[in-house]
Amino acid sequence: MEYRVEHMETNCRETLQADFDAFDISEELGFILEEPLTRLPDYYRVWLDLANNLMHLIESRKLRDLVHKMPVLSPHLLSSHRELRLAHLALGFISMGYVWQEGQHAPAQILPKALAWPYWRISRKLGLPPILTYADSVLANWKLKDPTGDMEIGNMELIFSFPGGDSCRGFFMVSLLVEMAASSGIAGALEVMHAMKISDLIGIQKGLIKVTQSLKKMKEKFQLMHNHVEPTAFHGTLRIFVSGWRDNPMLPRGLLYEGVSNEPISLSGGSAAQSSAIQCFDALLCIQHEGETGAFLTRMRDYMPPAHRQLIETLTVCPSLRDFIVTCSSSDLCQAYNSCVSALVDLRNYHLNTVTRYVIVPGNHARSMGCPLRGVGTALNCTGTGGSNIMVFLKSVRNTTKKALILERPMTSRESEL
Repeated sequence: MEYRVEHMETNCRETLQADFDAFDISEELGFILEEPLTRLPDYYRVWLDLANNLMHLIESRKLRDLVHKMPVLSPHLLSSHRELRLAHLALGFISMGYVWQEGQHAPAQILPKALAWPYWRISRKLGLPPILTYADSVLANWKLKDPTGDMEIGNMELIFSFPGGDSCRGFFMVSLLVEMAASSGIAGALEVMHAMKISDLIGIQKGLIKVTQSLKKMKEKFQLMHNHVEPTAFHGTLRIFVSGWRDNPMLPRGLLYEGVSNEPISLSGGSAAQSSAIQCFDALLCIQHEGETGAFLTRMRDYMPPAHRQLIETLTVCPSLRDFIVTCSSSDLCQAYNSCVSALVDLRNYHLNTVTRYVIVPGNHARSMGCPLRGVGTALNCTGTGGSNIMVFLKSVRNTTKKALILERPMTSRESEL
């Protein structure tokens, strides 16, 4: 018996490891890129020089002039996935700085060929769009101050940053810690998926408990935002630099990528909706967002690394966990599922409150008082950086999540006999 249990545990570990490899997941870090590079071959020095000095170049209004002097470099010397991710990150930061250097009143209408062409080519290789995504600015934009130390906020630094000082660092770092907290939940989701295949009720329950604990930890880490990000700095300085050119009143036609397309291209800016972790939990729990909200979330998958997107799609087409729990009449399993859904509702409620504090309130204040030169003013008061109507969207996903709760506790087979 002991051998059988040990054999089953070994098989489970091997299955999970195969999933981690297939979906490009780290057991410890989830969707976060492990050990991102900070250097590229010397041929690309100009990209890293600009990206490393971005804050100064934007604030002194020198970035656009230097970009205009850049040579058009070929991406052919970028051989590894990590090199491509660093190049995509650097060109993403430079592009956002270039477009928004002069603030809301004079965004660039054209991305010069020296940026646009290599950025497009690298994006094609990675399966990502040529704009700064959540996968760039959060998942691949970190390094350890002390390489022998732990991944905690005091020992981590951004590779590249925007104006906004400590609040900019805090915004991306806290987002990274939230993603770290999601890693055990992603493993739990995979465990549930495999337990479902053999109707292993105990395995499903254990996996759901792991997801619930992960969601609670994500909310706990998210709360650090209040300690590390100042609302007026986020709204008035940082937010414009993560804004895209789709559904954005400041760039209503999109952005022309010189040397790539003869027509402007519309792309969404970085958004928490691009987090693969949250969409995985939705897919696992069979939470189906409809209408514009569902269409927006589905479109945000195009901004995720392809392997991560594939995991969401795999979970989506699995047999319905919710239907299975409703029909199997296990009160313990029902409770585990509902606890998981409730934890996701709590996280989404907290997100709503945070957006009110960091976007709506300072936005209304800026409208009444006049806004800083680079602030987004009233243009994005109700619009997320991804292009959605932010409060309508967040309330919609929260309400749909609530509806997934199984309201009546299913009877166990013993209760039904009585």
